[in-house]
Amino acid sequence: MATNLAIDDNLLSEAYGISGLKTKRETVNIALKEFIEHHRQKELLKYFNKVDFDESFDYKEYRSRY
Repeated sequence: MATNLAIDDNLLSEAYGISGLKTKRETVNIALKEFIEHHRQKELLKYFNKVDFDESFDYKEYRSRY
């Protein structure tokens, strides 16, 4: 999908320098992926200290050695 965007040249230049990527497309795609991952991780924070663990569960039993 072709889209025209007005992207801040200073931000794009800084992103190039940090990432080492060669194209605008790569840089924007990586930035979007990282933005999404960051916000998904923030959503998980609400579950910290809210999950009860079963002390009797034997995780070693379910490990695969194959």
